[in-house]
Amino acid sequence: MDIVFVASVAVIAPDPPQSRKLYVDALGLPLAAAGGSEYWHSEQLAGTKHFGVWPLREAAEACFGQAGWPDHVPVPQASIEFEVADAEAVGAAAKELEDRGFALLHGPRLEPWGQTVARLLSAEGLVVGISFAPALHEDGDAG
Repeated sequence: MDIVFVASVAVIAPDPPQSRKLYVDALGLPLAAAGGSEYWHSEQLAGTKHFGVWPLREAAEACFGQAGWPDHVPVPQASIEFEVADAEAVGAAAKELEDRGFALLHGPRLEPWGQTVARLLSAEGLVVGISFAPALHEDGDAG
């Protein structure tokens, strides 16, 4: 597996308006709403390609296709995505993780916004994604 860069970091927020009070109102992070979603994010924060406040409900939909986080799975506190070179590398990385005994929350799939991603839940309670997001590569800068 060849990780190119950290693609994103997102706080997973059970109460998105409360989280925005810290990250947007108090810290002044340049976050904006994504479409009609409660997901607030920025690609303009130095040190990361993407930072977001991800509602737990939307994380559950992304990982499990349902609005609620399953009771039998520990609730995550944050997510981190590691970027690979292309969409095919996501599949290879997911297989490598499974071969090493890691259970995926879901295998590689293409999201509506163009990202290919596979995710697992780490022992620390992080949603860990292996990702290829073409928009993060468009300027030719991978770092």
